[in-house]
Amino acid sequence: MSEPIISIAGLELAYARAGTRNVILADLDLEVARGEFLVIVGESGVGKSTVLRVLIGLAKPSSGSVRLRARPDCRTPMALVFQDARLLPWRRVIANVAFGLEGSGLSKAERLAKAQAMLDLVGLADLGQRWPHQLSGGQRQRVAIARALAVDPDVLLMDEPFSALDSFTREGLQDELQRIQAATGKTILFVTHDIDEAVTLADRVVVLAGSPGRLSAEMPITVPRPRRRRDAALQEAARQLRMELSNRSAEL
Repeated sequence: MSEPIISIAGLELAYARAGTRNVILADLDLEVARGEFLVIVGESGVGKSTVLRVLIGLAKPSSGSVRLRARPDCRTPMALVFQDARLLPWRRVIANVAFGLEGSGLSKAERLAKAQAMLDLVGLADLGQRWPHQLSGGQRQRVAIARALAVDPDVLLMDEPFSALDSFTREGLQDELQRIQAATGKTILFVTHDIDEAVTLADRVVVLAGSPGRLSAEMPITVPRPRRRRDAALQEAARQLRMELSNRSAEL
């Protein structure tokens, strides 16, 4: 691996409740290469989303270090896409996408032009003047991705962004996300419970397990892109990952 864009070393996150110290993450060491698509899997409550929250500064670790090697001119090193799109209902689609550019020094025309370019990228070129309530769930998530990309982050964090969608829409967005990542070269950290989704998207899958959560295994996914879900190699990768998760659960 070349010099990683993200380095996490000895990370621990704990909080006190009712006089008891609860440790959520412990002894976490992880490096992510620039341009890598890394997927984090694990059981519910193991701390997958917490890793993303620490990276973007929404949670403060108790100990350890997190280093991001962002571009010197990068104004917003990371952007986070949530499970729900969290669009502003009083703003049209294009204004939602441009929201993060306010205060950037760009003129309104420049902000809207960049927002339109991101809508083009996610396949919503003609929907900029619609209101959020006029969109389907999949379209709203595309807008959320466009909004995150509009600020040109070095790293895109995605916290189960497709989990609330039907399987048809979900698979379509998985394909779109792979296309977008290939077009932009963004580093992506993606959290999911879905094993098939993990192996479809990832360059590498890491398994978070235990209480407190620790990185217990990792698996490179070497199946060539573009990937077809029914390919035998991809199905074998999913089988191996399920076995790994089962083994880790049995050890706990």
